[in-house]
Amino acid sequence: MEDRFPEIIIRAKQIALVTHTHPDGDAVGSTLALRAFLEENCGKHAVKALYPTPWPDSVDFLFEGIRDKVLVWEQDPRETARWIDGSDLIICLDFNVFSRTDGMEGALRGSAAPKVLIDHHPNPDRAAFELCFSRTETSSASELLFQILLTLPQSGGMARNLPQRSLDALMTGITTDTNNFANSVYPSTLQAYAELLSAGADRETILENVFQCFRENRLRLMGHLLRDKMVLCPDGLAYMILDAATAAAYDIRDGELEGMVNLPLSLAQVKMSVFLREEGDHFRVSIRSKRGWSANRCAVEQFHGGGHEQAAGGRLYFPADIPSPADAAAYIESHTKGYLNEN
Repeated sequence: MEDRFPEIIIRAKQIALVTHTHPDGDAVGSTLALRAFLEENCGKHAVKALYPTPWPDSVDFLFEGIRDKVLVWEQDPRETARWIDGSDLIICLDFNVFSRTDGMEGALRGSAAPKVLIDHHPNPDRAAFELCFSRTETSSASELLFQILLTLPQSGGMARNLPQRSLDALMTGITTDTNNFANSVYPSTLQAYAELLSAGADRETILENVFQCFRENRLRLMGHLLRDKMVLCPDGLAYMILDAATAAAYDIRDGELEGMVNLPLSLAQVKMSVFLREEGDHFRVSIRSKRGWSANRCAVEQFHGGGHEQAAGGRLYFPADIPSPADAAAYIESHTKGYLNEN
């Protein structure tokens, strides 16, 4: 079934590349890598990457010179919907169900175009896609896409035949989704990274932009959270709650909280870390755990979410789940105990 992908690409006249809301480095990396490949290797010029919400500043360097090739639903829903409606192929990357695309969900479900999934999350909605490339034993959608691109005739099976933009975007996706090789690393991950590096991916520029170009306010907020907001529980839980007022006081932008949830895991006694950010009528929830404790199960069962075994996320709504934001701490402590007592 997967060998039909080259034929589907050849037939397509207009292509939409779609990823999840609040796109991270892997979401951006995989969509932009495929966009460049389709344009430069396959001669497809009617290709755009579509994002439900804006991307973080840390990966903005990947968009240099191609901002007319992308659309953001939150900024221009009418034009984004028009592109979806006019596309005869939709390729979805780094998400497993259409609900992860927020406002774009209706337009995507309503499109009659064939849909292809390229993703590494568990439990994909296979019935929604004509082709489904789904492999959970993969670091990232970018790594999976790299493997797929090398099977296509336009690459000749060699990384050096990929466009420079694809090389850099793929390396960015792998680097960010593994937290610079701190988690979700497989032998195939290191092999893919080595091939990208040998082919000319600009690792130094990627690392500088992703990890060394933050604004001062992010670091000062990090200090505030660790000093005043981090709660350590005797059972191995650590959590931090960022309310809307504090986020506004530090002028936090989307993407600048990336990695905050990982900080408490540096402590020997912490088994699971939970980070909440207040957004409108809910908290956005990030969960990370050490080996042996399931962040994914906790996210699925308690926070309307999911993800990977040790890296997952979800949402906590008020008043549906808790009466008010002030009740979030009690909810976290009472609803995570079962996941910390099992190894």
